[in-house]
Amino acid sequence: MLPALLALAIFMQMLDVTVLNTALPSMARDLNTSALHMQSVIVSYVLTVAVCIPISAHLSDRFGTRRIFMAAMFLFGLGSLLCALSSQLSMLLVSRVIQGMGGALLTPVARLVLMKSFRNAELLRVLNYAVMPALLGPILGPLVGGYLVQYASWHWIFLINLPFALLSLLFAGKWMPNYTETPGKLDLHGLLLFISSACLLTLGFELAGSIASPTLSGMLILAGVCLLLGYKRHSTHKQNALYPAHLLSVRTYRIGLSSNLLSRIGMAALPFLLPMLFQISFAYSPVQSAFLLLPMAISAMAVKPFLHPLLNRFGYRSILLSNTVLIGLLITALALIDAQTSTLWISLHLLLLGAANSIQFSAVNTLTMARLRPYQKSSGNSLMAVNQQLAMGLGTAIGAMLLRYGQALFGASSVQTATTAFQFTFVIVGLITLSSAFIFRRLHAMDGHNMTQKQGA
Repeated sequence: MLPALLALAIFMQMLDVTVLNTALPSMARDLNTSALHMQSVIVSYVLTVAVCIPISAHLSDRFGTRRIFMAAMFLFGLGSLLCALSSQLSMLLVSRVIQGMGGALLTPVARLVLMKSFRNAELLRVLNYAVMPALLGPILGPLVGGYLVQYASWHWIFLINLPFALLSLLFAGKWMPNYTETPGKLDLHGLLLFISSACLLTLGFELAGSIASPTLSGMLILAGVCLLLGYKRHSTHKQNALYPAHLLSVRTYRIGLSSNLLSRIGMAALPFLLPMLFQISFAYSPVQSAFLLLPMAISAMAVKPFLHPLLNRFGYRSILLSNTVLIGLLITALALIDAQTSTLWISLHLLLLGAANSIQFSAVNTLTMARLRPYQKSSGNSLMAVNQQLAMGLGTAIGAMLLRYGQALFGASSVQTATTAFQFTFVIVGLITLSSAFIFRRLHAMDGHNMTQKQGA
């Protein structure tokens, strides 16, 4: 039953993340706001998840795994209900923050319970079973979102979480053990510096697309960078820092984090931009839009069995360099798509993009952890998870910012000018992704070799 609880928690989160993008244009109409402001609905959630992940282990140790899991599931369900009841964008954003507070704790706590409940010999099999629903979420999410929006209303994309949340609460109350530990001292100073930096940077990019607030956005970004540098200084001198400075002394970890952030920014913009392009510029229905996005998810899952042989044959450096260039070119080539482009051609394009994206992040994630020592793996894994969430938030915010700049440059009075704004955005986002190839050039030919040997064994 414990693996099923983790599977259910992961499935709920993956479904919630992927179901929303297709619904954003319809939500914007109902909430009487511009579709270009709806990126805040995504950013508010992933940013909340990012800043809450660092305290998940501390809370579990102090209050017990069952209590924290049930509290997190309650918050996730409550946030979902409030999202469905929202009649204004501001209320929806507050509700998404509540939902994100719960979502940040669900998976780490459930994974911790499994690690403490099963022997190492059983753990890999159990975790593989538990994460299988994560592969279904990206496939089902756009389709479920498209059908619910087209044939019911967008409110149902949040209401469908409620029976899952109730079921999880019942199962957790009956079967989940309440493991506790003596918690270490929480680095509150470091936590506040880290959270403030993440929030200011993301908010700065959120506002950067507004012509009325370029100075304010610049000041926020500058303040965020200063706080991040302050955290770096703090972590160097703090013995039990939230994320110790010695993590970044590991070259492959440092390269993995920075390249992951930069390349994910490019890819994270697409789930926001593509449904907008299809529904607003091309006038496709939510269901048509969902089916066009489906090839990305299918190819991402289908290519996974080929990843280990590829890495064994060519190595991390060659794969990541060539694959990064391919992804950057594929994103940039989206600028060639317009309303007259064949849907078959679009599907094939996205099929290839989904496969390349899956290879990229599976390889980067394993490379990032490849050279960490045992005592570094817990904090290193947590920082990598935070980095991924921040990249998703920044990618969405930067994509929306560029789209607003594109509309200011080219206008949005017709289908052609609106499409041109999207094409401009795809070119810039593609170039951002391409730039991460320069980071991968710093890899050595044998970097990650220890991981391919284990995977091939």
